[in-house]
Amino acid sequence: MTGKVIIFSAPSGAGKSTIVNHLLGRGLGLEFSVSATCRLPRGKEVHGKEYYFFSVEEFRERIAAGEFLEYEEVYPGCFYGTLLSEVERIWAKGHTVLFDVDVVGGVNIKEKFGARALSVFVQPPSVEELERRLGGRGTDAPEKIRERVEKAEYEMSFAPRFDTVIVNDDLSAALAEAERKVKAFLAS
Repeated sequence: MTGKVIIFSAPSGAGKSTIVNHLLGRGLGLEFSVSATCRLPRGKEVHGKEYYFFSVEEFRERIAAGEFLEYEEVYPGCFYGTLLSEVERIWAKGHTVLFDVDVVGGVNIKEKFGARALSVFVQPPSVEELERRLGGRGTDAPEKIRERVEKAEYEMSFAPRFDTVIVNDDLSAALAEAERKVKAFLAS
């Protein structure tokens, strides 16, 4: 495999998807790697656009077939992963792969690509702010929000394993910082 990859990871609700979407619209030659999951679609999510939605059984079959660059059982009975075919598809177009993945997936992808990868951890300003953001989405039940908040503390312990950390306490500043770091990496 050849080419560069950029990895954004964060606890759910920290703002990584907002930052990733901003970068995709900046004409930097980036293309989003659509992750696979076995969770159900939220809101208006579409198979093949936001995620590839598979049953748990189908996800396990694809794992056994060696179709994943990386995967993780993020929540009990709920897998997320990156299909090798996505990376190859994007590189074949001459683009840089842009990942929006959980922290374990981010660390695993960075280990596979080394210096050809820029790994960015997006950190919320506080756990309380993270909980407020998740509640404001209106997509998850209160018990699911509590589960995500509890997991966030564990996920934030991974920040030192990333190349850089962006604290998303001011969205405009976080977007500008992410763009600067990505442009510097692409130019290297």
